[in-house]
Amino acid sequence: MRINSLRLQLLAWVVLPLAGLATINLWTSHRSAQATADLITDRMLVGSARMIAEQVTMTDGVLNATVPPAALEMFDTGDRDRVYYRVDTAQGRLLTGYPGLTKTPGRPSMEAIYRDQALRLATFTHAVVGAGEDSPISVTVGITLAGHDAMVRHLWVSAFTQQLALVAIAGVFVLLGLRRGLAPLIRLRDAVRSPKRSELEPIEVAGAQSEIRPLVDALNAYMERVRAQMAAQRRFIANAAHQLRTPLALLSTQASYALRESAADARQEALMALQASSGRLARLAEQLLTLSRAEPGSRRPRADRIDLTQAARHVLETQAPAAVARNIDLGLDETGPVTVIGDGTMLREMIVNLVDNALRYTPAGGTVTVRLAASDGEAVLTVTDDGPGIPAEERDHVFERFYRLADAAGEGSGLGLAIVREVVENAAGRVTLADGVAGGLVVEVRLPLAGG
Repeated sequence: MRINSLRLQLLAWVVLPLAGLATINLWTSHRSAQATADLITDRMLVGSARMIAEQVTMTDGVLNATVPPAALEMFDTGDRDRVYYRVDTAQGRLLTGYPGLTKTPGRPSMEAIYRDQALRLATFTHAVVGAGEDSPISVTVGITLAGHDAMVRHLWVSAFTQQLALVAIAGVFVLLGLRRGLAPLIRLRDAVRSPKRSELEPIEVAGAQSEIRPLVDALNAYMERVRAQMAAQRRFIANAAHQLRTPLALLSTQASYALRESAADARQEALMALQASSGRLARLAEQLLTLSRAEPGSRRPRADRIDLTQAARHVLETQAPAAVARNIDLGLDETGPVTVIGDGTMLREMIVNLVDNALRYTPAGGTVTVRLAASDGEAVLTVTDDGPGIPAEERDHVFERFYRLADAAGEGSGLGLAIVREVVENAAGRVTLADGVAGGLVVEVRLPLAGG
């Protein structure tokens, strides 16, 4: 059975081992009580036998054995035990007592069955002056075990009561300690669940122990990340709404113009402009969706084995018509497979955005080259174009969402490099910008190579 309460779990971890130790102690206590009862009974038996032996005398050449009442009354403990005895000469002649009673030769004491009753016996030898060959005499005394067993029970019950009381007291103190020790956790729960917490402000728990403090710090760090993500999401939604508003308004205007135009040529031109605008809007929506998927936590992490060379070849095939339309030389320089681990869809989107950006800002008749190589345990993807490039002071800003250069002539949305950075960072890589040898821009992406 699984215990869901932390208090009960801690109590069980403390009390159950303590109860186990108490059980072992009770077993040893029972053995100790048994040994104590044996010792007391044996000493009483020996004392009784000594008392009887000292009363044996030699009178007129005849051994007389008299049993004093005190020797038997000493066993009167209220448990109705029966006492048996016998006195024998050295020759084995019975002087007095019960003839069938077993003697304990060579032993201080023993247990035996007499008249269907369990007895504890002790034998004491004593020299009698003038008894000749009949000396020494032996006196055997036996007693039933009712008093002996009652003594064992009394001693063991007393030990059991003490152990039970100790476990109960320990349980009470543990509960009190747990109640006090877990109070900061209860306060932490109440602080998290408080209806007054409308914002994700940091939580402070007074009196939190050093073991709980990391949990509080982790919660505060998590809420800080959530606040940052929520703020980024709000900015993203605001920016996306702003970016979508303009092309949507343009589409509406172009559609209205096409509806009003009666000339076939003018209407055809308006419809072509409408088609181009809808394509740009579709591309913007696609980039927004890609960027949202590239954000950390938006998708379940994937670990695909991706050949970047094959992915780049496929991207260039899809971008070739756009390059041909503008007479741009689009080429791939590779030496073989370059395999990385990551989200295959997002890595392909990264290459699409790099090539799309290069084609968008490269003038007609220019060149765009994609290179792939492996170097020092890293996959190196380089996209070089003949465009205007990016000034050094602007290179940190172009990775921001919707950021565009003031003199940019292209029709980009300012999301391409933002998508590239998100994908590369999620794949534990890095992206850098540099000037080309003959001008233009060089974008270099480095990703860890797949092992094996």
